[in-house]
Amino acid sequence: MFLGLDLGTSGLKALLVDADENIIAEASAPLQVSRAHDGWSEQNPDDWFTACATAIAGLGVDLSGVQGIGLSGHMHGATLIDANGAALRPCMLWNDTRAAVEAAEFDADPIWRQVTGNIVFPGFTAPKVEWVRRHEPDVFAKIDKVLLPKDALRLWLTGEAVSEMSDAAGTSWLDTGARDWSDELLALSGLSRAQMPRLVEGSEVSGALSGSIAAKLGLPAGIPVAGGGGDNAASAIGMGVVKPGQAFVSLGTSGVLFAATPSYAAAPESALHSFCHALPGLWHQMGVILSATDALNWLAGVLQEDAQSLTGDLGPLQAPGRTIFMPYLGGERTPHNDAQIRAGFLHLGHATDRNAMVRAVLEGVTHALRDSFDAMTTTGTKIDSLIAVGGGSKSGYWLQAIATSLNMPIQLPAAGDFGAALGAARLGRMAATGAGAETAVAPPISGVIEPDSKLVPAFAEAHARYSETYRAIKSLR
Repeated sequence: MFLGLDLGTSGLKALLVDADENIIAEASAPLQVSRAHDGWSEQNPDDWFTACATAIAGLGVDLSGVQGIGLSGHMHGATLIDANGAALRPCMLWNDTRAAVEAAEFDADPIWRQVTGNIVFPGFTAPKVEWVRRHEPDVFAKIDKVLLPKDALRLWLTGEAVSEMSDAAGTSWLDTGARDWSDELLALSGLSRAQMPRLVEGSEVSGALSGSIAAKLGLPAGIPVAGGGGDNAASAIGMGVVKPGQAFVSLGTSGVLFAATPSYAAAPESALHSFCHALPGLWHQMGVILSATDALNWLAGVLQEDAQSLTGDLGPLQAPGRTIFMPYLGGERTPHNDAQIRAGFLHLGHATDRNAMVRAVLEGVTHALRDSFDAMTTTGTKIDSLIAVGGGSKSGYWLQAIATSLNMPIQLPAAGDFGAALGAARLGRMAATGAGAETAVAPPISGVIEPDSKLVPAFAEAHARYSETYRAIKSLR
């Protein structure tokens, strides 16, 4: 048996599979996000360890046969660890944008894009640590290790400070082409290689489960823990997106368009992410929007309704209405790199009802994903097949809107979990058994969402209005 642990923003999921990847058990434990100020987003790392123990206990089966563990987690978080292995402060999460000034200063120096192949976004790790350096110097002086969230979980499980290439690529300190830390960039941050975790590939062994934690969790001591992957790279492993032309669209808290690439393909001018994949010798491009289901959940909270019920009443796909929703609740990454912009409805009228507002939110996220799609195709990245993942993919209306906007069919996996938790379990199996990339196969497909050819022009026109609206809003700031 193999155990995948996926540390998400809203909860930690444990997935147990057998050697044939049949799901034996799954369980999760919730997590909360603290937002003390506008643009801030934090979690207490100790809560991750509690959630891990809770989720594993919730599996409710004998775990003595587990042979390996894989890890996945939300990227970019700045988890600052002291010499005793304790967190110095709450972790600043991927959607924390307080370090916009620091990010802009770093990005103004060409060396950052030259080495990493990426814009220095405010949500990335390096500018957040720079924010701590400037605003919390006593904390900065005590940093022994800078870890990403899943790697803090690894430290708790194994006692080893280790990261892997896909997650490390989102720190702004990795030489993405060379798959190694950049001493030059670390020095610009006032850090050294000694304060960074050791790097492995996602399918390699990173350490062994410690005896004390194994006893606490009911797992065999000494079993290997794989390098794992950042949440999106791990999802790609679970979805079998490991060859050029393969891609997935994820509708989770954030929205992601992820395409595997055969080589390192930097395109920072597009605000696409060019990162290492979780397997050796592979890379990927990724467009990221910060609010996908987060936007729908926000509207559901305002209307005091369940998000699923909001989308269940929409009927067949319609042409986008006049009302526009800009889905920038916490700023935006691809393609705008704009930490300050915020969301809003435009062209509300007396006839704008509940369903019109829901459709506008779904369409706004769809237009934002179209931005990432256009950026990829402009840079030459091929997308031959597209598969859906994430909680928002349960909405047929939303998926058909995206398929129509991109004018590309979207495949639906058969019932089951084929996301980051399975990808983590697969990486755990690779580390434990020596299995290779050939085991990262695509899931069975239960159906295909086709574009509505009659509405393709209407969605293209709506996307053009959406883009024009962004430019107008930006010009007013």
